[in-house]
Amino acid sequence: MRKGTLIEFGGLPGTGKSTLARHLADRTDAIWLRIDEIEGAMRRNGLTAEQTGITAYSVAHDIAGGHLRRGLTVIADAVNPVTEARDGWHHLADASDARHVVIETACPDTEEHRRRVLSRVSDLPGWTYPDWEQVEQSAGDYQPRTDVRLVVDTTRPIEDCHREIAAYLAR
Repeated sequence: MRKGTLIEFGGLPGTGKSTLARHLADRTDAIWLRIDEIEGAMRRNGLTAEQTGITAYSVAHDIAGGHLRRGLTVIADAVNPVTEARDGWHHLADASDARHVVIETACPDTEEHRRRVLSRVSDLPGWTYPDWEQVEQSAGDYQPRTDVRLVVDTTRPIEDCHREIAAYLAR
């Protein structure tokens, strides 16, 4: 039986996680799990934003675990702002005997980041992305990562980002 692969995308809202994760999933036929999508479904079914956070990660872990144990590739698309969230993916990969690859997106140009946040339109039913003030608050709460990972500067052309990710995954 082949070994599954967990590709964990993390980074602040509006830095390009979903854009890059979607492209990778389309190219590889990986299973793409978006925390925003899971939270959106939970909110449409009566849960508040305060109730969905950690629960959405738990649901994603359960779904991902089954696919990883079957030897599939799962792309986890989430902010992963704190060590506990990141540890959850790490423990899931260990428990599933899966390869774990971490990709963190960053948009170091503040004006470009702000423009992206303010101009994006939701592609999820009933989902509202955070506004710039909420993203700035998230940035203040975002714990610096210290794990082995690829940090992708998404101010570069998107094709450059795709090539960098493909090369990293091929290692």
